Amino acid sequence: MSTIVAADIKRRGVSAFADALSEDGEAVITVRGKGRYVVMTIEKYGELRESELTQAVRETRADYEAGRVDDRTIDDHMRRLNEDV
Repeated sequence: MSTIVAADIKRRGVSAFADALSEDGEAVITVRGKGRYVVMTIEKYGELRESELTQAVRETRADYEAGRVDDRTIDDHMRRLNEDV
């Protein structure tokens, strides 16, 4: 992953990102020598979101198959909550 120094952003503006992101679509912005932020291309962001959503679907399906999902109606759920009070 590439690195962009915060001072380069001040000096070069948005063009400082172009070189850094061309390698793999991600770059770390350092401030005073420490990584503080990550920037990425919109394509890389889309890949990340798709991966996160795919994982969420996988986890939800596993919960459903393991019986950890309650598929009662809202009225049934509200009745159960009121009984527990």
